[in-house]
Amino acid sequence: MHSPTLPPTPPPTHSRFAPVVALWSGVLSAVLLALVAAEWGPLISFDRAVADGLHDSAVRSPGLTRTNRVLSDWVWDPWTMRALVAVGVVWLWWRGERLLAVWSVAVSAIGSAVQQALKAAVGRDRPWWPDPVDSAHFAAFPSGHAMTAAVTLGLLLWVLARFRVGGWPRTAVLVAGAVSVVGVGFTRLYLGVHWASDVVGGWLLGGCLVAVAVVLHERTAARAATRNLAHRE
Repeated sequence: MHSPTLPPTPPPTHSRFAPVVALWSGVLSAVLLALVAAEWGPLISFDRAVADGLHDSAVRSPGLTRTNRVLSDWVWDPWTMRALVAVGVVWLWWRGERLLAVWSVAVSAIGSAVQQALKAAVGRDRPWWPDPVDSAHFAAFPSGHAMTAAVTLGLLLWVLARFRVGGWPRTAVLVAGAVSVVGVGFTRLYLGVHWASDVVGGWLLGGCLVAVAVVLHERTAARAATRNLAHRE
């Protein structure tokens, strides 16, 4: 006797939206990268106007500048973000979600590699000031702080969605994550170590990387589930 055919389970919400996010964030990332590499005049002028306005404020407000340095160098530093991912990975491993744990490590590592490769390839100079309030190394595009924060938030939201965590825990992570992603971008601009397009590029690339990871993971998990079902039959 054949078991009755069950209706297909609808894919989780994050699986349905991931391809769209991956497509559009990828397209926008590519367009922005091309404009930065070509040194498109209107973009350069916009970046300069934002940088000049924020730098003037940073020079006049040393207390606010110190606060932004603490937030940028400690609270939202890329290593702080990676530590959060590491905690999540340990928890996933403990729960037996080995594939998702390994996937999260891979996404975080690939994000770091991509940003360094793009920095070397584009070779964009950071803003230069006769009276700097902070300093940074490597090339400017994309912002590593912004990209790492976006990857971390994306991974955390993905894990919550897979475990169907809702209510106030999901809201708290979403709010804290959004504040962190936007906040770290602002600190990098306020401290005069990045152009606005560097930060936007980091956000777009981070979102694209996580969305692509979600799509690939779901397809891998679906194929594994199909093989297991075939073996049982």
